[in-house]
Amino acid sequence: MTAEPPDMEYTTLGNTGLHVSVAGLGAGGFSRIGQGTGKTEAESISIVRQSLDLGVNFIDTAASYGTESIIGKALKGIDRDAFVISTKATVGSKKSNGDGADSGLRSPENVVASLDNSLRNLGLDCIDVFHLHRVLPETYTYARDVLVPALAIEQRKGKFKFLGVTEAPEDKHHESLNQAINEDCYTVIMVAYSMLNQSARTQLFQKTLDKGIGVLIMFAVRLLFSEPGRLNRVIGELVDQGRLPAEIMNDGGTLGFLIHENGALNIVDAAYRYCRHTIGTDVVLFGTGNPDHVQANVESILRPPLPAKDVERLESIFGALTGIGLDRPGKSS
Repeated sequence: MTAEPPDMEYTTLGNTGLHVSVAGLGAGGFSRIGQGTGKTEAESISIVRQSLDLGVNFIDTAASYGTESIIGKALKGIDRDAFVISTKATVGSKKSNGDGADSGLRSPENVVASLDNSLRNLGLDCIDVFHLHRVLPETYTYARDVLVPALAIEQRKGKFKFLGVTEAPEDKHHESLNQAINEDCYTVIMVAYSMLNQSARTQLFQKTLDKGIGVLIMFAVRLLFSEPGRLNRVIGELVDQGRLPAEIMNDGGTLGFLIHENGALNIVDAAYRYCRHTIGTDVVLFGTGNPDHVQANVESILRPPLPAKDVERLESIFGALTGIGLDRPGKSS
C-alpha cells in the first residue's frame, strides 16, 4: 500500500501575495503531462487532478506546449481560488528579412492575441502569472520596450495579475534575467537551476530576495538525472574536459555520496530536495505523465533539506559549472 505523502507546504510567491505550493506541476518539458509520451488526453487530465489532490496548487503551462486546453478541462468546475495558473507567450528571435528588419520577433498584437487565446484555452477570465517566454539577451530590449508596454495595457484590463519572464536554456549565464531583475517590469522569473547548474544561486537569488521577485525553478531534474546512464556520461565528459576532478568518478557512482541512510533516497530525490531548499527559490516545477512519478516527485520536494555536509560538497565540486543539463534528448550535456 502506497504511503500518504506529507502535507503540502505553501509559500508566498515573491511580493505577489499569491499563496502557492512549493511543488508546482509543469505542463511542458519533454513529457507535457504525458502528451509528449503518447498518453491520452484523459490520462493527462488525471495527472493534473492527481497533483491537485496532493495539494499542488501551482500549475505552469504555455501556448507553445499545446497543453493549455487540457489544463483548462482538468480545472473546469474547480474553485478558482484553489489554483494558481502560470502561462506564457514566446517573444520570437531575431531573423533579418533582408532590409534590416527583424522578421522573427513577434508583434505586440500577436503576443496579445496569444494571451487572449490562452484565456480561452484555459477557460479563465484572468491568468495569475503571464510570462514572456524564452527571452534571449539579444531580444531582451525588444521585449522590454515593445511588448511589455502592450501587455501592461492588457494587465490593467484584468487579463492577468502579474508579468513574468522566463529564460532560454541557451542563456547559460542568465544575462536576460540579470537585466530583468534590475527593471521594474517583472514580478516573477523562471530560471534553470539544478545540482549541476547552480549559477543562479550566486548570480540571481540574493537580488530576487532583495526585490521581492518570485522565483520559479525549472530543470531541477530533466533528463540529466532521470535518464539512465546520462548523468555518468555527462560527468565523465566534464572530467575529460578538465572541468571536474577525476576522483568524482570513484565515489560510489558520480553522485553516490548523496545516497545514504540520512541522505537522499536516490539521485532524483536529491535533485528535487537540493533545489527546494536553496534559499531564494519559491516553487520547484516537476513534469511527468506518470502518476507514480507525480507522488514520488511531490514527496521528494516535501522532504527535509539534504545534510549540510552533502550540500557543501555538491556546491564545492559543481558550483562553478554553467549550462549543464539543459539539453534536449539525444545530446550529452
